[in-house]
Amino acid sequence: MKVRFYTPSDKQPWDSYVLNHPNATHCHLSGWKRVIEKAYGHKGYYLLAEDDSRISGILPLIHIKSFFFGNQLVSMPFMNYGGILADSSEAAEALTRAAIEICSDLKASEIELRHLGSMNSMKAVNGRQIIERTHKVRMLLDLPATKDELLKSFKSKLRSQISRPQKEGITAEIGGAEHIEIFYRVFSINMRDLGSPVHSKRLFQEIFREFHDRANICVASYRGVPVAAGLIFSFRNTVEIPWASSLRKYNELSPNMLLYWTLLANSCEQGARYFDFGRSTPGESTYKFKEQWGAKPWPLHWHNIIVDGKPVPDNQSEK
Repeated sequence: MKVRFYTPSDKQPWDSYVLNHPNATHCHLSGWKRVIEKAYGHKGYYLLAEDDSRISGILPLIHIKSFFFGNQLVSMPFMNYGGILADSSEAAEALTRAAIEICSDLKASEIELRHLGSMNSMKAVNGRQIIERTHKVRMLLDLPATKDELLKSFKSKLRSQISRPQKEGITAEIGGAEHIEIFYRVFSINMRDLGSPVHSKRLFQEIFREFHDRANICVASYRGVPVAAGLIFSFRNTVEIPWASSLRKYNELSPNMLLYWTLLANSCEQGARYFDFGRSTPGESTYKFKEQWGAKPWPLHWHNIIVDGKPVPDNQSEK
C-alpha cells in the first residue's frame, strides 16, 4: 500500500474513483482543490492510496490557518461532507497515518473529517485518538418521479405556502453563472442581517468556472427585485443546496417557499432521486424548515484527530 500526493495528471482517475464509490459526495471531486485554493489561498493536500498502481482510497484535505479557526486540516471546509473514501480498512488507515504526518509537519493542531458514516474500525491511529461527533444531521428528501407526485405528497398547509408567493406576484427562474451577481447580493445582505461572516464572491465565481455543468442558481423576484436565491449542485442522482438566502424585508411574502419548490420541481424533472437540504442541528429553525418538506435526518459523523494534544475548539464546526 502506497500513499502519495495528488498531481494534476490524476484528475481523471481521481474523479472516476469518486463517481464510482458508493459513499462519495460532490465534495470529494478534485475540482474543489482548485476552487478553494483560487478563492481563499488555502492549500490543498490531496492524498491517494494505491495498491499495485490502482487507486484504493482518497482523502481530500485543505489546510486552514486563521486567527478564528486556528491551524488545522479539514475535509472539507465550507462544505457539509468530505473525509476518507477507501476500498478497505487498510487503505483508510494508511491515508489517516499520512494525514497525521502532514498535520505534524504543518504544526497544525488537528484534523477534521466530515464523514457520512462512522469510523468504527479505527479508534486511534499513531497513538492519536479519533473523536467522533454526531451533533449535525443531513436532511435528505426522497424524490418521486414527477413534480405532481411530490406536490400531492405535501400537506395542504405547505401547498398553500407554496402558492402564496405566486399569488403575490413572485416569480422564480433557474440559470447559471449569469446569476452570480444577483445571488451574491441577496446572500451577502442576508448574512449581514444575520450577523454572520460572508463568503467571498470569488468562491462562487470559481465554483462556476470549475463546475459549470453541475452548478445552477435559482432566483426568486418580486416586481423585478431579486428577493431570494439559492445555489444547487448536482452529483449523480442527488441535488444539494449548500447555500440559500432571502431578504428579511420580504419574508411576509414567503419567497423562500417558491424558491425551494422551484428547485424541488426541477430536480424531479431532471430525474434526480434525492434532494439534499444540507446539514442542520436537530430542533433548530432550519431543521424544522427542511423537515416540513418531508426531508429525513441522517446523522453525520465528524471525526477529529487531535495532533497537538489540545481540546477540540468549540467554534470549529462552523467552518
